[in-house]
Parts: sequence; structure tokens; C-alpha cells
Amino acid sequence: MQILAHSSAVIGRTSVTRRGTVELCTAELVLSVKMSESLVVCEVDEDLVKKLRDFRFRKETTNAAIIMKIDKDKQLVILEEEHEDISPEDLKNELPERQPRFLVYSYKYQHDDGRVSYPLCFIFSSPVGCKPEQQMMYAGSKNKLVQTVELTKVFEIRNTEDLTEEWLREKLGFFR
Repeated sequence: MQILAHSSAVIGRTSVTRRGTVELCTAELVLSVKMSESLVVCEVDEDLVKKLRDFRFRKETTNAAIIMKIDKDKQLVILEEEHEDISPEDLKNELPERQPRFLVYSYKYQHDDGRVSYPLCFIFSSPVGCKPEQQMMYAGSKNKLVQTVELTKVFEIRNTEDLTEEWLREKLGFFR
């Protein structure tokens, strides 16, 4: 059986192809993945929404990041950390290796033709080895967060080591 999913969270025994097709082993997992596409597991903290809107219109020209996590008890996406003047390589060192996180990253992007832009990127870090319930909670909350912040450059990493300048430039190259 195959279904299309917006997230590539690995739950139970699943395999994910590059196009987002998930092959599932049981009917229960099919229901879980279908629900994660539309189900909003957690709301977004109102203070965080304001901070993210302010972040979108910041005047600084350095790389900066907001790292967010889910408060499981409150079922709420909350601010974990803010970073100014941080490279992708330094940012990956701020991410837990075995827990999911959401990031909004303002990146100074030097185009090949000399132009400079400051894209706002949403990065969902969902490392291999996370607890399945954590993966479901984050995967189910991702779309709500992306819509709330109104971002279009949405990426996912499954290994924190993948977050490099080269990886980010490659992803942003599709948005020329």
C-alpha cells in the first residue's frame, strides 16, 4: 500500500522515497500517517508567533536562527533558543542529536550573479532514532507552524550533520 505524505518521519517499519511516497506495513500506521498530514497536534505559542513575525522583518544582515521545540505537557510549540550571527555549521551543534526541532533561519545568500538576498528558511530537524511519538507530534505540528509563519522555503533534515552551508545553498538554488 502506498500513500503520499508531506513529512518523512519514520514510524515503525516505513521507507521513504525521494518523492515523499511512504510504503507502510500495517493499516494502523497508514491511519497514523494520514492523520499527521492534516491533524494539528500542537498549537503555536502566541508570544512565539509575534517573535517569528518580528524576526521576518529584522534589519540585521547576519545569519540568525530561532530554534523551537514542543512542550509536550502544554501541547504547544515554544521558543527554545535564539542565535545571532550563526553559521549553518555552528547551528547544527545547537541541535539535539536524538530529538526533533523546528528552526527558522535567516541566511545571507550570495547568488552566483552577485546579488545578495536574505531568505527565511524553515528547517524541520527529525533525526533518525527519535521516539515515534515525538516524531508524530512534531510531524503533525509542522504544517500548522509553517502556515502560521507563512514560510515557503521548507526543508527537512534527518541527521543534524547534514546541516551545512553547502546543503543549504543547494536547497536554496531551487528558488532562484
